[in-house]
Amino acid sequence: MDTIVTINAKFIEEHTDFNEVILELKEAFISNEIIVPQRHHHDFPNPEANTDSTLLVMPAWNPSKSAGVKIVTVSPENGRLDLPSINGTYLYLDAANGTLKALLEAKNLTTKRTAATSALASSFLSNKNASSLLMIGTGALSIDLIKAHASVRPLEKIYVWGRDFVKATHICEQLKNETFSCTPIKSIQEKISSVAIISCATLSKTPLILGQLLKPGQHIDLVGAYKNDMREADDQTIIKASVFLDTFQGGVKGSGDIVIPIQNGILKEKDIKADLFELCSTKKKGRTSVDEITVFKSVGHALEDLTAANYYYKKYTENV
Repeated sequence: MDTIVTINAKFIEEHTDFNEVILELKEAFISNEIIVPQRHHHDFPNPEANTDSTLLVMPAWNPSKSAGVKIVTVSPENGRLDLPSINGTYLYLDAANGTLKALLEAKNLTTKRTAATSALASSFLSNKNASSLLMIGTGALSIDLIKAHASVRPLEKIYVWGRDFVKATHICEQLKNETFSCTPIKSIQEKISSVAIISCATLSKTPLILGQLLKPGQHIDLVGAYKNDMREADDQTIIKASVFLDTFQGGVKGSGDIVIPIQNGILKEKDIKADLFELCSTKKKGRTSVDEITVFKSVGHALEDLTAANYYYKKYTENV
């Protein structure tokens, strides 16, 4: 067996070009060669934290080429322990002979591919001249989402809101050398009505984006709220917007942002405009007017993980 390589968070951080990752993802959605079964989602009791934790298992195969399995745990109360809420490992395999080729740190892989997926969607759904973005949430995804969105749109002004203003300030400090300005804000209402793009990555169980505050032409990027009892946007947002998903396979089942409106009769599955397979292959259109409000809901898909693993494995083998 060949040597199993370990690709750590530092390597992933230092070898990410969002334009390249976005292009790799677009080509993967167009080719649709990767086989992805429904991900395993297991909630299990965590009495010490007084809430459930979650185990996610996400396999994918590109026959006779590559394969992989991501194993992730989500522990929402880890912040109290000064630990990340998401931890995981990606097992990267040779699909022809079944051997293990690499172990990749899954947290950074996930944040990078998630941010790139949102930016890919934005390239179809936000207005081309979008110059401002409100980032709601200060977790691991926030900086990557900002950078990824900035790679597809001419962003000049970024605003960051979080429940902890100090964390929002720290994020802006980390982005002080970018081409855009970054300003922490103390309330969502300060900027939600004036920005072109709103990106939200939280574990909120109550909506943070209120449709009554939205204006024509905005694009809403919903990345968090990964369980059916979580929501980042309210019913009025869904009513006012054209709704798109990363994939129909997981999107209509994997988040309260879609599940609850469907259950309440606010949204019909047939009214969801398209997913990334259809957008990337041009089978369906994205934004159709400058005044349209668009919503993209991402729940994650193993195609994205395997595509990212392919990207970082190639980068690693080119650099050793």
